[in-house]
Amino acid sequence: MKEVDLKAQQNSEEVQQEETVSVENEVIVETVEAKVEEPVEKAAEETVEDVNEETVEADKAAETEDVPDTEEKEYDEKESEKRLEALEEKRSIADLDADKHRKQRDEYHVLARDWKAKRDALNAQVRDFVTQASECRERRDEYNNLVRESKALRDEWNEKVSEFKVKMAELRPEKPEKDRSKQSLEDMRRNLRRLEIQQQTVTLSKDAEESIVRQISDLAKAIKERASEEESNLEQNAEFRKVHTEFKEAKTKAETHHAEMTEYADKAQSEHENMISYYDQADRIRKEADAAQVKHIEYRRLGDEEHKKHIEIVGALQETDKEAASIRNRKTNVRRKKAEAENKKEAKEIFERFKNGEKLSTDDLMALQRSGYL
Repeated sequence: MKEVDLKAQQNSEEVQQEETVSVENEVIVETVEAKVEEPVEKAAEETVEDVNEETVEADKAAETEDVPDTEEKEYDEKESEKRLEALEEKRSIADLDADKHRKQRDEYHVLARDWKAKRDALNAQVRDFVTQASECRERRDEYNNLVRESKALRDEWNEKVSEFKVKMAELRPEKPEKDRSKQSLEDMRRNLRRLEIQQQTVTLSKDAEESIVRQISDLAKAIKERASEEESNLEQNAEFRKVHTEFKEAKTKAETHHAEMTEYADKAQSEHENMISYYDQADRIRKEADAAQVKHIEYRRLGDEEHKKHIEIVGALQETDKEAASIRNRKTNVRRKKAEAENKKEAKEIFERFKNGEKLSTDDLMALQRSGYL
């Protein structure tokens, strides 16, 4: 039907001019009709009206786009490229510097961790030595308590020994007149000890040494005989024998407790010496641990300083990246606006051809749509 109407209009010379405009409008109407699927007559009318309104707006926009904005006037592509290259070079140098500080930081932190591990190991040894020293101190104190207990018992039995000696002296029978001039048994024993010490400590000739050996032998024999004789005499007195027996028992117990006291004292002394040794080792290793702690703090401080420098450079790089991104965005915006201006210009030329009655191609219509004319 559209073609019949068109042929009818072509046969009329009076509407020659109107026919040309109608054909052009009809192409536009068909394009719009394909998009919105409306009746041909209504679409044609609306399209013509829209085109007329958009034409005015497009003309105004085209006139506006013909004049470059302030950003385009100020934009210098060569200067921007030069600045961008400078920023990229600056970033490359900063990257190397940041990487150097990062590696140095990591090295310092590794050393700090190593010294920390060494410090902890040494402190563990110190704690072990202190623990052993404490155990020695506890055992020493226990032995010292036993020493005091044994000493008290020894002193108690020594007092009884003294009491029994007094009783024995009171009950001891008087010596015959002929025995009073003899050397006492105690004096004989003292002489025997003196000779034994002389033999052991003094350098003697062969004859002198043989003489001392004979004296020791004779004196020991005489002491044995005298002790046996006195004991035989004492046993004749029943009361004396009883006191003497108690005396020997008390003396035995006193000697036993004295031996125990000596044994406990030796053990206490041994534990005390071990305690001192452990404390000395703990003090020596503690000094090594303190030195390791100093190293740990030093390398940790150096690592923190390198980390701070690294962070400062990274922060500066962010500012550099922001500036570079701003330049790239501005470059993109300028190119986009330039392309839009060219599209507007092209669309304006196409629309002028349209108004002059020229037939538009599909590419022309697409260009009008891109530019906002449609």
